[in-house]
Amino acid sequence: MSTSPSIPVNPDVLRWAREESGYPTERVAVRLNVNEERVRAWEKGERQPTERQLEELAKFLRRPLGIFFLSQPPRLAPLGAEYRRLPGVTPGRESPELRIALRQMLTRRETALGLMEELGEKVEPFSLRAHLRESAAEVAARLRLAMGVDVATQLAWPNEWRAWAAWRSAAESLGLFVFLFPSVALDEVRGLAILRDPFPVVAINSKEMPEARAFTLFHELVHVLLAAGNEELPAIREQRPARAWDAVERFAESVASYVLIPEQALREALGSGVVARSWNLPEVRSLARRFRVTPLAMATRLRESGHMTWTKYDAWRHTWDEFVSTLRPRRGGFATRGEKAVNRAGRPFAALVLEALAANRITSVDAARFLNLKFEHFEKLGDRLREDALGAGLGE
Repeated sequence: MSTSPSIPVNPDVLRWAREESGYPTERVAVRLNVNEERVRAWEKGERQPTERQLEELAKFLRRPLGIFFLSQPPRLAPLGAEYRRLPGVTPGRESPELRIALRQMLTRRETALGLMEELGEKVEPFSLRAHLRESAAEVAARLRLAMGVDVATQLAWPNEWRAWAAWRSAAESLGLFVFLFPSVALDEVRGLAILRDPFPVVAINSKEMPEARAFTLFHELVHVLLAAGNEELPAIREQRPARAWDAVERFAESVASYVLIPEQALREALGSGVVARSWNLPEVRSLARRFRVTPLAMATRLRESGHMTWTKYDAWRHTWDEFVSTLRPRRGGFATRGEKAVNRAGRPFAALVLEALAANRITSVDAARFLNLKFEHFEKLGDRLREDALGAGLGE
């Protein structure tokens, strides 16, 4: 039994902090190496944690220590009011890992807007729109034109990491943030969109393989465009039945495939003999490598242009899923801490932090906190940001 003195915290706040973070009492008990009954007793006010236990609890729940001494729990807007509807994710029941990632991204966006105001930089509203009545090819062409990426440039990219870095930079130029988020299972979320204006957020699970990230990026970006066009609402307010929502998802999927593989480029790549092709796994993989996309994205594109029937697509998708299940996760090259900071936060955010630091608008402590990076690595971070924006990226 511990002889350390207990700390008189507010049990209501303690319970709120755990529930708002999405953790059951069991996980808290395991992390703090106490039994579950002890945690319940804390939350009822029957017992109090020790100073060390409270510090560990604050660290685990990602909360400042002082919050546990408030007279009442803080009021926070529900996360479901921020992000777009996600398949399989019920607002309010997100995993703890996803909730942490969402809070971090929202904080990063607010930080960026605050820094832009401090630096006197003009913040423009997000101007791109999309409507479900439009054709997927039409929306994709408009989006690709806005990014200024031509097919010849795309086909010249030497590898999937270069392709991802280029697509990300092009998307960021539209007036949004593109973040990577770690620690969330791929089967929960591959990507998401935070439907704010200005500077909406598109976020990609860092576990996503590089050639799949661009498809996820544009899929999520379409949801941003639909929200900007008053065609979509945040998750907690989205009331479409499942079948109607599936149509929205298919639209986003279709637009993403047209962005990555325009119709004329596909025709040129296919050449003659399209009818004779069986579209087996090797054929689709070979065609996908040309455009630096996943075979699944290519199969989706072939289906959209009528080169693959829905029946054939469903059979092919089953074969692809079986193949993917046999693969081991791939990792990119070695990335320094500074490179990881840029990979997760994006170049615009990292550059904004360094600009504010150079202008004495924030301290080195602030900058380190904003980028989750020790100040000793900032010199290399600056070197990384001075590289060509379309240089080869490293995975994490």
